[in-house]
Amino acid sequence: MAEINETPKPAEESGGGGEVEQEQTSTGVSKDARMWGMLCHLLGLFTSFVGPLIIWLLKKEEDPFIDNQGKEALNFQITLVIAWIASALLTPVFCIGVLLGIAASIVDLVFAIVATVKANGGEAYRYPISIRFIK
Repeated sequence: MAEINETPKPAEESGGGGEVEQEQTSTGVSKDARMWGMLCHLLGLFTSFVGPLIIWLLKKEEDPFIDNQGKEALNFQITLVIAWIASALLTPVFCIGVLLGIAASIVDLVFAIVATVKANGGEAYRYPISIRFIK
């Protein structure tokens, strides 16, 4: 009966927490770098290329992950600005401009959310539809 009444050993308790800690750092990307990488993608939804540009310029020297994800977010947002300009120019001439603008907005929303989630998990995300202006 003494075995049933035993309290868990501290080593066992910390072992469970240690596994979670290892899982969080298994990507080799710090929590701070993941947050800034995530913000690069997330701010692109609300500020176009301005938010990712500011974060990238301020934080690119701190971590290679922030540098990489900042460039990816910036390149994607610049590509979308070009698509929106083309959409605006084509709208008065052809109705295809409206469809292009809607498509660009949907692509922005979907890919930015996927990139935000991946960056938060410490995984580098590369947009499939993006012109690489900054390498």
